[in-house]
Amino acid sequence: MDYRLMKRLYILLLTLCITLAIRAQRAEVQLSNQESFSMIVFGDAQSYTRFDQNQPVLELCTAWMAGNAEKLNLQAVLFTGDVIQTNDNLVVKGKKNHNQTSRQQWQWASHCLERLDNRVPYIIAGGNHEYGYTRGDEDFTHYPEYYTPERNSKTAEHLVATLPNRLGQASLENAAWEFETQHWGKLLIIGTEWAPRDTVLTWARELCESNRYKDHTVIFLTHNLLKEIKGGGTPKYTNSSYKVSNPNWGQQIWDKLLYPCKNIRLAICGHTGHPAADDGKEPGSDYDFLSNMAYRCDKNASGLSVHQMMFNVQYLAGGAGGSGGDGWLRLLEFLPDGKTIKASTYSVLFGCSPVTKHMANRTDPCCQFDMVVEK
Repeated sequence: MDYRLMKRLYILLLTLCITLAIRAQRAEVQLSNQESFSMIVFGDAQSYTRFDQNQPVLELCTAWMAGNAEKLNLQAVLFTGDVIQTNDNLVVKGKKNHNQTSRQQWQWASHCLERLDNRVPYIIAGGNHEYGYTRGDEDFTHYPEYYTPERNSKTAEHLVATLPNRLGQASLENAAWEFETQHWGKLLIIGTEWAPRDTVLTWARELCESNRYKDHTVIFLTHNLLKEIKGGGTPKYTNSSYKVSNPNWGQQIWDKLLYPCKNIRLAICGHTGHPAADDGKEPGSDYDFLSNMAYRCDKNASGLSVHQMMFNVQYLAGGAGGSGGDGWLRLLEFLPDGKTIKASTYSVLFGCSPVTKHMANRTDPCCQFDMVVEK
């Protein structure tokens, strides 16, 4: 078939899928209370961007979020990092884990985010694959070139603080956003670079404890904090062989920031997870979801609950070489009682078709649960 004809058919199919998603999904996801607001957690997107055949799923997701933003009273989209597979690598020949150059991956991710620009604020944690040549062993990144406050007026509107990245560049890798809500009062969302340095954790702690933000409810977004559920428990990420400079891993982030800070009440991450098949389980099974997400709650130094959530679905539906995550999103509904957050898990991809709509909502305990933030 002629290449130009194939390209036209591809664009037509993509447009049709996005149109169906925007129109058909509006009745699929509803807030339980009309006075609630929501945020969406988007797990590591690297398997959508690194393979050309998976890339349309990422745009399907961002188009759906933009199309449903008003109905869901969507305040922000929180990306856990690793939106691309390789930060600065032009070699794809003979590669099994990607067929797109780094530039193609960055450009596609940026293109998909255009669906949200000037409509919904989005915050992107720096993931290890956003750094170095392949997996995050070096300090340099193209992040500041693609994600800027100028590109999304909604993101810029809420931006209140930034800290330079490892190379001293002005960047949204370490940044904070303020939101004011009717029932929850003032919120502060802090996002950080990959394996944040002590300088970053000190900055975040001073921000939380400052007179301006000490009474805010704080949500902390970073790439690595928890490991997937194993053996009935959810351990914190404790060490790593990555060579990035001056890193802090999950347990250190807890000890230095989350535990001493009184007002950080929710922490969100991605990074870990693995295909169910690695443990001899059936792909697509309930165990598949257990092995790619986690939740735990610990008390901070003030005796208050700190909810911690890991959401990374890139290994679902075929492992590392699969579809990239089947369009699964984590919806957080903040109820008007000012203390309850309802977490649910929904697939935009499955929700597109009447044939698969019955599979679009997961009700497993690891996919659907409530979190209570004490005042």
